[in-house]
Amino acid sequence: MEPHERIQAVCDFILQSPPGEINDVVNDVRNIISDDELLQEGIAPALKKYNLAQFITVDIPETNHQSIISEASRLTSDAEGEGQERWLDPRSKKSFVFDHMALEASDPQPFEPNEDFEPFRAALEKASGSYLLAHFRDGVSSTFSSQTTPNQFILQIVANKYNPTNFWSGRWRSEYIVDLNDHSMKGTILVNVHYYEQGNVQLSTTRSISITLPPAIVTASPESASTKILALIETEEGEYQKSLNDTYHEMSEKTFKSLRRALPMTRSKLDWEKVLGYKLGAELSSSKGTFATGSSQ
Repeated sequence: MEPHERIQAVCDFILQSPPGEINDVVNDVRNIISDDELLQEGIAPALKKYNLAQFITVDIPETNHQSIISEASRLTSDAEGEGQERWLDPRSKKSFVFDHMALEASDPQPFEPNEDFEPFRAALEKASGSYLLAHFRDGVSSTFSSQTTPNQFILQIVANKYNPTNFWSGRWRSEYIVDLNDHSMKGTILVNVHYYEQGNVQLSTTRSISITLPPAIVTASPESASTKILALIETEEGEYQKSLNDTYHEMSEKTFKSLRRALPMTRSKLDWEKVLGYKLGAELSSSKGTFATGSSQ
């Protein structure tokens, strides 16, 4: 296999990495390349794509909170007047450089938001923080003003739970685009769970949401509107969580049980000490005798 083909195979592995296991995947594929310099150069685009899609979080320098790395947080180099890509933490009003390999932020610089849209964005951020504390133990949220569409806001939530000792990991991601121009909110919820104790089972599920915002929300104050919008999100995510729980219960009670019999046709466990007393055992014994007799002729 050519080097570029091996790099492509490694990139495919990286893009399919379960939550919290990207470093394990990278370490495992080192043997495929056997060249760390080539490996780091070759997988850089895949790492960046993975980080953006997975809403990787990063500690923001000079603050005590984390922010989400995503398409919504990416700033163009022209916007910063510099020759490098920078990322935005709207909460601290700072932009920064992000290392997709080390997962570290550096070089924080002040960022001036659009003051026309900042009141609503800030109110939505505050409401999402309260929602996060109520429903996600270790969650992170970021709220952005759209860089291309006025009066459009992007709210993102990510929560990770890693438990390698018990061989499982999981990630919840949700993104909502609130558009005050057409009174709409469109969202996506993505859940990934990986169980890998003596096996490899993954759950990957997505739910799309589309809601028309009532005029009472659009015309309300930023604080009131944001509270009502988060109440809508709470309802949608609560219903989705309930549907997942119902699905798990049904799988446990019906789907998995239908894959095989809990007991033989006799409705009792097989007694291996008396196997010849069963019809199958007798047939096997008879067949064995016939085969032996035939072989001796």
